[in-house]
Amino acid sequence: MNNLRAVIVDDEDLARQLLREYAGEAGGVEILAESANGFDAVKAVGELKPDLVFLDVQMPKLDGFEVLELIDPPPAVIFVTAYDQYAMRAFDAHAVDYLLKPFHLDRFKKALERARARLGEARPAPADLAAAARAPGQKLERVVVKDGSKVHIIPIDKIDYVEAQDDYIALRSCGKNYLKQQTISSIEGQLDPRHFARIHRSYIVNLDRIARIEPYTKDSRVAVLRDGAQLPVSRSGHAKLREIWGEEV
Repeated sequence: MNNLRAVIVDDEDLARQLLREYAGEAGGVEILAESANGFDAVKAVGELKPDLVFLDVQMPKLDGFEVLELIDPPPAVIFVTAYDQYAMRAFDAHAVDYLLKPFHLDRFKKALERARARLGEARPAPADLAAAARAPGQKLERVVVKDGSKVHIIPIDKIDYVEAQDDYIALRSCGKNYLKQQTISSIEGQLDPRHFARIHRSYIVNLDRIARIEPYTKDSRVAVLRDGAQLPVSRSGHAKLREIWGEEV
């Protein structure tokens, strides 16, 4: 049996030591690197291309979900977490294993077996997995996007609109577009409906950016943003805006 090539990501030194110790006792795992923060983790995984990542969820700067979003293609992941049961259900539903802190060697071995069995399986887009694993009702405060070797962290209130582009979304912010592999439906569920609205099957807009709604054809409308950009508004999108702003829209 070939060794699994793995990277450990955890901001706690003792947690990293324990994972390395357990990996040695379990056998069949080669630890390629350890990372104490999300930025180093993204770099290490991108360079080393491991089979498996032991990934802490709660970390400063970038959390485990954000790290996963920035890794392409995503390796098999065993989340190492103190999250409660909602996250466990999400991990199970998406065929991702987890270790709930504190854990023992037997549980570590089971997680390792499960990850090994699932190597090579198709996995959901990392951003969609991250969306499913967050707490119900928890809205995004920022979006992370990888552009080559750069990582952009975009505060939600800096986003003008989101446009669907096949299996990707384009985030418009401060005059630039940022491409991210995620479905528009997935990010729609993460955005605060008090500030963002799906006005068309391909567009979500920041309500604060809308200057006015104008007729476009006999049966359609367009949203004119404060910077002059124009976005199509579907019938259902117009109905949604009328719910928010009243009959005058």
